[in-house]
This record gives sequence, structure tokens and C-alpha cells, in this order.
Amino acid sequence: MSIKITEWAVEDRPREKLIQKGTSSLSDAELLGILISSGTKDKSAVDLGRELLGLVNNNLNSLGKLSISDLKKLHGIGTARAVTIAAALELGRRRKLAEGPEVPQIKCSKDVADIFQPLLADLLHEEFWILFLNRSNRVINRMKLSQGGISGTVTDVRIVMKKCY
Repeated sequence: MSIKITEWAVEDRPREKLIQKGTSSLSDAELLGILISSGTKDKSAVDLGRELLGLVNNNLNSLGKLSISDLKKLHGIGTARAVTIAAALELGRRRKLAEGPEVPQIKCSKDVADIFQPLLADLLHEEFWILFLNRSNRVINRMKLSQGGISGTVTDVRIVMKKCY
């Protein structure tokens, strides 16, 4: 049986630790514990966070790919907690996307990969995107043209040409 977080030393409690020392002082399990909010009869919220991370071999990218139903498989994680965790991970993904690398000019395929990696990395389906460039290979815009299944998607060249003009 786990010790309740309220029985921990004040400086060791995740919320207080975050306030006093900042977000970087917390482990991934402690951050998840804050999102989970409260534990079960036998486990603290941090214990649930550790267990959740254990399911994905402590890989936050893998955690971000779990569905709500996958998260709910863990005893102590219900719909509300699963939605909270999924929302927080999505905010992190969007933050990464918003900070995206500044690519003033496309010089190689890696430049394109750096633009699309945050958009496409966690998807469980295929998507077809188009990147609009000016004559000096500077990015003007990007747009999703189609979304498909697990193994592919279909797009029409005529749609691509219409979007270009």
C-alpha cells in the first residue's frame, strides 16, 4: 500500500514542489500525478503516473499516441482523468508545432521533414499535405489535402493545382 501524498513532506509533494522549484524539478510521473489529481485506495496519483509511464516504457511520445480507451485500461484512470491526460499531451504537441523550426528557405528534404514531423508524428492514419513555396523556395503556406486510413490516402492532382492558384 502506498503512502498518501498528503502524508509526504511538504517539499516533496508534486504541487508544492512545482510552485517552489519550477516545472523542471518534477519527474514525468510527478507531472502526470498532478494531472491525475488523486490516487486510489492503494496508490497515490504519482504511483498511477509511474504505472502509466511503465505501460509505454517511460516514452512520452508513446504515451501521446495512446487513446482514451488505452489510458482507461489502467485501474484508477477513468474517463475524466484520461481526457485530462490526453488534453495535456495534445497541448504539448501543439506547443511543439507552434514553436516549429524557422525554415525561411527549403534547402533539403530534412527542412521539409522538420516542418511536418510535429504534425504527423503521432497520427494513426495517413495524411497528404502540400507545402507551398515561392520561387526562392521560401515557405508560403502548408495545407492538408486528404486524410486516409492506416496504409494510405488518395488525392487528386486537380485539387493540388486548384490550391496553387
